[in-house]
Amino acid sequence: MNERFFSMASGREPADLRIDNARIVDVFGGGVFKDSVRVGMGRILGFGMQEARQVFDAGGRYLIPGLMDAHVHIESSMLSPAGFASLVLPFGTTTVVADPHEIANVKGMDGLRYMLDASRCLPLDVRFMLPSCVPCLRVEDAGAQLEAGDLAPLMEEPQVNGLAEMMNVPGVMLGDSDVLDKLSLARDAGKVIDGHSPMLSGRELDLYAAMGVATDHECTTPDELAERVRCGMYVLIREGSAARNLAALLPAVNAENMRRCLFCTDDRHAADILERGHMDNSLRLAVAAGLDPVSAVRMATLNTAECYGLRDRGGIAPGMRADLALVSDLRSFRVLKCWAQGTLVAENGELTAPLERISPAPLLGSMNMAPLPARPFSVRVPSGRARVIGMRPHSLLTEYLVRDVRTASGGEVELALNPGLLKIAVIERHHATGKMATGLLEGYGLRGGAIATTIAHDSHNLVVAGDNEDDMLAAVREAELLGGGIVMVSGGRLLCELPLPLGGLMSNADPAAVSARLNELFALASSHFHIREDVDAFMALSFLALPVIPSLKITARGLFDVNSFTFASVDAEVE
Repeated sequence: MNERFFSMASGREPADLRIDNARIVDVFGGGVFKDSVRVGMGRILGFGMQEARQVFDAGGRYLIPGLMDAHVHIESSMLSPAGFASLVLPFGTTTVVADPHEIANVKGMDGLRYMLDASRCLPLDVRFMLPSCVPCLRVEDAGAQLEAGDLAPLMEEPQVNGLAEMMNVPGVMLGDSDVLDKLSLARDAGKVIDGHSPMLSGRELDLYAAMGVATDHECTTPDELAERVRCGMYVLIREGSAARNLAALLPAVNAENMRRCLFCTDDRHAADILERGHMDNSLRLAVAAGLDPVSAVRMATLNTAECYGLRDRGGIAPGMRADLALVSDLRSFRVLKCWAQGTLVAENGELTAPLERISPAPLLGSMNMAPLPARPFSVRVPSGRARVIGMRPHSLLTEYLVRDVRTASGGEVELALNPGLLKIAVIERHHATGKMATGLLEGYGLRGGAIATTIAHDSHNLVVAGDNEDDMLAAVREAELLGGGIVMVSGGRLLCELPLPLGGLMSNADPAAVSARLNELFALASSHFHIREDVDAFMALSFLALPVIPSLKITARGLFDVNSFTFASVDAEVE
């Protein structure tokens, strides 16, 4: 604070902005009151009338704090940080807590520094949590490996608020030295540690929390939410593109535990954001499900600010950042205007000015694959009993299935003999190691071709699924030539593609262009490939390679049983 701010706050000098006739949502005391809000030097001066250089009449509509996403991977939007900011600001989001572990798994420290540098000049305040799991597990094949010593110089960066989701739960349970070093790094710096603990319970959850893990966004049941709150943790209620947990978890939110509950998106792609919105979507869903509007706003603002130590925001009160959203009502939450630090940045769904972008050069050239062997997608199951990955609707969890399969000579699984089954393969793409594995998939619904993508959480190798090996091979080759992205092939012909040259994860194109191409891909996924409507065709596919969410997943090294944390043969009779 300086003398000029004091002069404005005391009324001796005109405010920069006065918003009149606003219904102000009070996240501190509850309720709504009608007044004017005075803004100066990017902060709230107070309430009531004062001479101002600019005056805006809110027309009796509702003024809420700028919305906050408690946990997001910007890379999952498939946009650069500037593209992502331009997409979410019109929906009233002014702060996000971002985990850049996607690009870090591809480009290491170069990826982290790009995300930090590309976010500094944006009106969207991007607070970073340093990736704790690069790679996700030691048995993974990522593009980089980051130890505690690599992260240490960044922990004191002003944009950094802590350590990102600790997915290596077995490492915590076993006291792995690298895991403990990273936890200590964050705790010694007084920073927050995010969690990732699907289905963890009892003494194991106690230990996880005791080691300093403060949050979890992997809850899927009311019981899991309640147990984490009892452990003193915050629960991040996720509503993403592939994983949608809000409807299942909201009945567990009550007056006693609401202050420990936040909203997040985790992973939501550009087309989904344009269609459903961002944090405003969580508000709509929560209120429609019966949560009172002020509590919903509090969960999307003040709770997140307090969880991550951002004490200068999250509410509308004197001295706080003037991050504000004007919404039509407290049911639809249609955002009419958005201010970031007192500057109008979006109006009626559009930015008021273009955002600055930096060169993405450090992220280019991420495809480095070894030549594929002859018949790369061969799967042999001599016993006729196969372990199969089963997909669940709107979930990152998978089923561990055992199915009878019909085989040709030598126990070779022929998809034509097994309707409903697909082949899925993961191919290492960072260091040309030649590692790859193929498994079987049920519940995706794809027919008549193959889809390949270089978005494959979290190591982001190339994943391909299809109902015939020829189209799978053609899709892999197209993705490699593209330099990373999403490819759809049918009958040996390229149907559609989305280039993602920034690490094989993001595009520097305009969000509308990326969204339009994504919508083309989704239309084909439904009309041509017949993929189930309750499965996100691309994001759900990408999570089949993440070996920390139960039950059965696949990596470049093979089929992975997440429950036992061991690799397993596709042949169910082989231990």
